[in-house]
Amino acid sequence: MKRIKVLSVASEIYPLVKTGGLADVIGALPAALAMEGIAVRTLIPGYPSVAAKLAAATPVDTFTDLFGSAARILAGTAAGVDLFVLDAPHLYDRPGDPYRGPDGRDWPDNAFRFAALAQAAARIGRGLVSGFVPDIVHTHDWQAGLAPALLFYADTRPKTVMTVHNLAFQGVFPAELLSAIGLPPHSFTFTGVEYHGSIGYLKAGLQLADRLTTVSPTYSREIRTPSAGMGLDGLLRARAAVLSGILNGIDDTIWNPADDPWLAGTYTAARLEARARNRPRCRTALASK
Repeated sequence: MKRIKVLSVASEIYPLVKTGGLADVIGALPAALAMEGIAVRTLIPGYPSVAAKLAAATPVDTFTDLFGSAARILAGTAAGVDLFVLDAPHLYDRPGDPYRGPDGRDWPDNAFRFAALAQAAARIGRGLVSGFVPDIVHTHDWQAGLAPALLFYADTRPKTVMTVHNLAFQGVFPAELLSAIGLPPHSFTFTGVEYHGSIGYLKAGLQLADRLTTVSPTYSREIRTPSAGMGLDGLLRARAAVLSGILNGIDDTIWNPADDPWLAGTYTAARLEARARNRPRCRTALASK
């Protein structure tokens, strides 16, 4: 039986770069899918923290001009995970976190920084990296949301999956960037990437990916309602037949209550009563906030 190959595309991955729960999922997913016989490579931006840990990096593709300068796609490993890294220092070699500068403000070129990630994903998805032709491109949150759109408008493409971890962050940018970020004119429609007169990166992924998932069955229902849909509930209701809620798990090699040194009382499924020792510490932590 052919082994399924998946390209996972995200803006962060634990333990290399993390601002929230997205990174934990992206870091744990390859090992979880490997147990099901699925081969995963993860594409992430080449932030300084990623470049510092990347081992045995080999260039597998190049851009002569990716939004202002040359760039490369590198294949390598870091923290035990097989990676593709978009090596574009003019876009990612900066202080601050993945999205904001040291002053706490969004980088003004975020539209291009994450369109670049999508361009790299689309190249790999179309089989332009020898040795890894994915059957599925799995994108996460708005930073990777443009990739399903770029692949949708390509002549040939793999299947695509879009996972939304937090619907509140949508990546909305001016309409005049459409051509510059690599989208054709006919993509700017209600059934394409157009979102209230702008380009919606998350909206694009949710509209044009073959399948949609989110972090739990409950959340998949909530985001189809006006109160929690953040303006995208109508789209999500229309695509309900391809939307699944898959409950996030944990990587128990990292988060293991049997040996977690931060717990006052460690416990296992066979010794749940030991959890009670953690209650005073939890109350103290909550009281200090």
